[in-house]
Amino acid sequence: MKYIPASLVLIFCFVFGGIMFKSMTPPRCESLHQDDTIFVLTGDARRIPYAIKKLDSLQYGNLYIIGAGVTTIPNHVHVNVESTSKSTYQNALAIKKIVADQNLERIVVVTTEDHMNRALYLLRTTLPDTDIVACPASLTGMPTPVRVKRWTVEYMKYIVTMFGIKES
Repeated sequence: MKYIPASLVLIFCFVFGGIMFKSMTPPRCESLHQDDTIFVLTGDARRIPYAIKKLDSLQYGNLYIIGAGVTTIPNHVHVNVESTSKSTYQNALAIKKIVADQNLERIVVVTTEDHMNRALYLLRTTLPDTDIVACPASLTGMPTPVRVKRWTVEYMKYIVTMFGIKES
């Protein structure tokens, strides 16, 4: 009986894992409560407008824009900005501080769909007692090669994060 080369097994595992990674992503924004606090992670131009749209649908909600890269601050009464964190892990730590300061039991996280799994993993390990609602911004309209590249990069970052390297 012939053996299967280790490289072929690794490629198969990587591809199968990537398929599982994409299938684990929440397909749409979960139900929001009228008083939810939304945290949007910066990094992609579609995230903040999507989060503002979600905030506008809430009667008593608040929005925190988390992370470096905020070039313009939306003129909205319920928007707060944290601009010192520079990675997803630092975003999670910044959110943890806000959650503790505001005594929040439930938060909504907005990021793009390719980034959602890693963001949720870091947030859930940082805030194990907080109900975290996923609200992914779609990559619809993005060319397929660009989307595949983004998903692949996020999948590799997710794997690295699972091994305990949080600043990836």
